[in-house]
Amino acid sequence: MSLFDLTSEIAVVIGGTGSLGGAIAQGLGEAGAHVLVLGRNQERGEARASEIAGQSGKASFVKADATDRANLEAAAARIKEEFGTPSILVNAAGGNDPKATVTDDNAFEDIPLDAWQNNVDLNLNGGVLFPCQVFGPQMVAAGKGSIINIASVSAHIPLSRVVSYSASKAAVLSMTQFLSREWAQKGVRVNSITPGFFPAEQNKKLLFNDDGSPTPRAESIMGHTPMGRFGEARELIGAALFLASHNASSFVTGTDIRVDGGFLSQTI
Repeated sequence: MSLFDLTSEIAVVIGGTGSLGGAIAQGLGEAGAHVLVLGRNQERGEARASEIAGQSGKASFVKADATDRANLEAAAARIKEEFGTPSILVNAAGGNDPKATVTDDNAFEDIPLDAWQNNVDLNLNGGVLFPCQVFGPQMVAAGKGSIINIASVSAHIPLSRVVSYSASKAAVLSMTQFLSREWAQKGVRVNSITPGFFPAEQNKKLLFNDDGSPTPRAESIMGHTPMGRFGEARELIGAALFLASHNASSFVTGTDIRVDGGFLSQTI
């Protein structure tokens, strides 16, 4: 059997409607897993599932709001009844509330509490806590599972301006390590992937001007990335397949894999 053959696996990808989660979902489908794309946007979710299925994969869309535990529990019950117990969980939901970004007109001490809470709800509660509370026990009961949380370079070194995003993503790393210890002897591995900078809809305005030229922030990022470029979403698939496959990573838990072009290795 191939190290990366996921033919018998059921994979839940929360945030599979987005750019990075969508690419990972695509990769899991290509490896043979039955991918369940979870997200709030039905149109994008169904399109993603159709795309995966159209490339000889198996995929279905399940509408769910990961920031609402009761809603997620209902989705999980439906998945278990219709498809079986997931053996792979990818937590790729995340984002940054612009109102929580520190700017010249919005100092750190002026960050609205609701905007701060929005980032915690999306990146930590909906991004890791609720999905792991809902799907984790199913995996523990089955004695098998791989959970992959999506962190961020800003979880390791806080980036300027996005303090609440950085704080919530740092908590993702902490929870990943906690759960890896909690479930290590119960057949469930918990790891994370740290993406570098990948252009997506949510950060497009921070990285590019209206004419398509890079913003000063984008130029700063490139100057701090040894590979000198942004990442492409499909470049996350290899790390995800490695962590998802029990054959490939059966002794790997509590680990963070950086896919950042060297960003976190650069100093001066």
